[in-house]
Amino acid sequence: MNILTLNCGSSSVKFQLYDWGKKMIMALGMVDRIGIDGSSIKHTGLEGKKVKKEFACPNHKRAIEEIISYLLDEEVGPINDIKSINAVGHRVVHGGERFAHSVIINNDALNTFRELSDLAPLHNPPNITGIEAALSVLPGVPHCAVMDTAWHQTMPRSSFLYALPYKWYGNYSVRRYGFHGTSFLYVSKRAAVLLGKDPFRTNLIALHIGNGVSVNAVLNGCSLDTSMGMTPLEGLVMGTRAGDHDPAIGYHLMRKENLEPDEVERILNKQSGILGITERFSDRRDVIEAADKGDERCRLAIEIETYRLKKYIGAYYAALGKVDAIVFTAGAGEMGSLLREKAVEGLEEMGIRIDRDKNNLSQTRNAETDITGKDSKVKILVIPTDEELVMTEDTYALLKGIYDVHTNFTYSFQGRGYRNVGRERELEKEISANPGLASIVMRPA
Repeated sequence: MNILTLNCGSSSVKFQLYDWGKKMIMALGMVDRIGIDGSSIKHTGLEGKKVKKEFACPNHKRAIEEIISYLLDEEVGPINDIKSINAVGHRVVHGGERFAHSVIINNDALNTFRELSDLAPLHNPPNITGIEAALSVLPGVPHCAVMDTAWHQTMPRSSFLYALPYKWYGNYSVRRYGFHGTSFLYVSKRAAVLLGKDPFRTNLIALHIGNGVSVNAVLNGCSLDTSMGMTPLEGLVMGTRAGDHDPAIGYHLMRKENLEPDEVERILNKQSGILGITERFSDRRDVIEAADKGDERCRLAIEIETYRLKKYIGAYYAALGKVDAIVFTAGAGEMGSLLREKAVEGLEEMGIRIDRDKNNLSQTRNAETDITGKDSKVKILVIPTDEELVMTEDTYALLKGIYDVHTNFTYSFQGRGYRNVGRERELEKEISANPGLASIVMRPA
């Protein structure tokens, strides 16, 4: 069975084609900077054949069309017939209270995702676009949805309810849902393997730092609390989203600038965060480069973001009582040594100490690394996420009738002998160019 997964983010689409029988990735890649100048596709096919091409990509539908064309490409594509794709797994950010686990997509499910779009305005619309585009190209195969919110269904009421009129929860399901659940599931299970612990006796603070950012307090292997709320707007500073702020600000600006509610929502989601502070960039690579050249606003954006990260680490340490490890993941979490260092700077009295040299070495998406400092009571790990693998395994299990919630289900990557051959191949190249990297690669305890 060949399973295609599509992970449509706010400005990107990650894709992977997986041969379940051979347990082998046939192709993977990403369309990046959708709707932004410099859009491109990176595609890696069989035998590591790679291609990167810039192309005009105004929306997610165009991105998926380009992905399909490369999967069928004579030179770099792993298949020559679209019928070789047997199932499709889709990431869906918001499942509300309706979906507490992954599901096979039907018209009812798709309509529910549409109804929830106002709760995740940057994500559910592109998720739906991806589903609709894939359904039109692959109408004869099953499609499954893997919900970001599902992982957080273990949160207690004390974590997910707001101090608002209780009837709003009863009438409109106003509550904290949390997001990035597929990523948190993967890195939490992998962290337990690497630490040599029972996953349900492992406490973690996991930070997913991409264009969207959230942090998750994991108590005994289950989500206890998370920074994002009813929508992905709440919490940490993000690429274009404000994160935590006084809700009265919106009303204040509506009066001062005669703004409509939809306009305020658009500004908070699309013109705030790092972009709002710098007024130039939403991509941290651009921000860090400009800061290094003396741009004070970009330096300020870095300080604001990392200070917020540090505050949440401290708060979730208090909530958990005991922390086995802090885990960084996602694009900037995996590659951003500066963000990682500043996020834990000054927390030595809490038993959190990073090794600066190890941290600077950890610039890879192909290995799990240990950047813990000497005498640190809490491990500090960098674990490249693999949302696509979670989506693939959920899709397969759904189709075979063996799927269950994560507390009753064991994933392949929870085994000590689990290997990602593609990542191992790329890691060998990285170590060849940077031998020191080998010293921080972590193996199961």
